[in-house]
Amino acid sequence: MRFLQFDTDGISHYIHTFLVLFLALVLGFTRNQESIQQLRLYSVTIASILEEPISNFRLYRNALQTNSYLQEQNILLQDELSRLRSISKENMELRSLLELKDKTPLKLQVTQIVAKQLNTINNSFTIDKGTNEEIRVGMPLINSDGLIGKTLLVAPEYSQIMPYSHPLFRVSAQIQSNRANGIITWDASDPSYLQMDFIPKTVKIDTGMVIQTSGLGNEFPRGIPIGKVVDYRSQEGSNTQQLRIHPFSNLFDVTEAYVVLFTPDSTIQAINTEFNALFE
Repeated sequence: MRFLQFDTDGISHYIHTFLVLFLALVLGFTRNQESIQQLRLYSVTIASILEEPISNFRLYRNALQTNSYLQEQNILLQDELSRLRSISKENMELRSLLELKDKTPLKLQVTQIVAKQLNTINNSFTIDKGTNEEIRVGMPLINSDGLIGKTLLVAPEYSQIMPYSHPLFRVSAQIQSNRANGIITWDASDPSYLQMDFIPKTVKIDTGMVIQTSGLGNEFPRGIPIGKVVDYRSQEGSNTQQLRIHPFSNLFDVTEAYVVLFTPDSTIQAINTEFNALFE
């Protein structure tokens, strides 16, 4: 019959080790000899030296976490600020459109620009109104600043707009202060400006003069602001001068606008057609 046996040798080793450590601690805290004091001093010094880089590493890690959190919050705040600015700008534009509708006798249809192409020669806008809202080809598009363009193609729910920054755009215009008439066009070589041609040299021109639609040609109603004169020069070989016009409406900023529900006078159209037929 076998009896259970315990390994007392292994246990005795642990007991001896514990006793030695215990005695060392008792001696370290109770003895006051100089060597013990020096040992305490060295141990405290070494502990403080080791503590400093550990503490600095902990601070560095906390700083990285804080910086990452602040960067994330900054991105969120920038996004919120951008959204609020966009809403504020949209509200201002809508308020200006409402004021325009209250002041003008023109019949207007509010619309939103849903697509833009302003980086090519054939620039265009797309608006979210069409024949279902009485939009017709040739009707001008405006905002509270002034003329934007005119409808070129019309579908039931959408329309294509030719903006003033198009080489084929033409509109009869006049200087507001003296009623001198000319033609507004756009030059791709100087895309930020319009030009007004066929102003007689006898007409006195000053910078800052306001240019508006003239109503001639039975295309647009009279009095829609276009821009202001920033420069002018005589045209060689003729008795006319050319004006450089800074447009009031910024095409890149436009988001909402009005279509002017203007229908050309059919009587004038008939007379013009009949007149042209006389010389065919």
